[in-house]
Amino acid sequence: MNKYLNQLVQLSTIDQEIDDFGPRIEKIERALNGALDTKQEAQLKLDELVTQTKEAQLKRSQHELHLAELSDKIKDIAKKVGAIKSEKEQKALQLEEEICKEQCDFSNEEIERLDKIIESKNGYLEEAKAHFEAAEQKVEAAKVAIASEMESIDKERASVYAKKEQLVGQMSQKILTFYEKIRKWAKNTAVVPVRKQACYGCFMRINDKTYAAVLKGEDIVTCPHCGRILYKEAEAV
Repeated sequence: MNKYLNQLVQLSTIDQEIDDFGPRIEKIERALNGALDTKQEAQLKLDELVTQTKEAQLKRSQHELHLAELSDKIKDIAKKVGAIKSEKEQKALQLEEEICKEQCDFSNEEIERLDKIIESKNGYLEEAKAHFEAAEQKVEAAKVAIASEMESIDKERASVYAKKEQLVGQMSQKILTFYEKIRKWAKNTAVVPVRKQACYGCFMRINDKTYAAVLKGEDIVTCPHCGRILYKEAEAV
């Protein structure tokens, strides 16, 4: 294999290594995003329960306030009884008192109902808080793990880029430009091996003349079907 072809094979391998960092980083980010999504869901559930509990407590307070007002009203009616001058006034006060008592019964029933709701919500709140705290811990653990993994990846990536920079510095600009032109559409299959007389980029069989040139390895040969750069893999020892 001539020097330039050997450089192209090496460069293709290095570019593959560089591109492989992308999926690795995406996988790491997905793990963190998954933990963050779980935490957000837990936060929303917790916020919803807090809001519902506060609404129930507010309604309970309003009924208690209404009960106090009704109690004062009933006392006021009792005071007026002594000053009744007619049957009509008596019936009016009795009706007013009955309405007040009915409202008292309703408010007491509502307070009892709301107390049950508040008790139930408080139980769910404890569960939601525990779930949120667990989700928060997972996020923090994921951040620590990710920081460690990213540090390792950054070191690997710096090493690979340094290797590429050194190789590119030794290469012919003309050959490098030719490679980059193919790589634009072929991505990491710009330089591919020939196996069983077939291009391992398009998997088409190449003619005998092209195959013979690939076997010699003296020139840079491209696939007559797809235009990828071809090379013969070294024989396994």
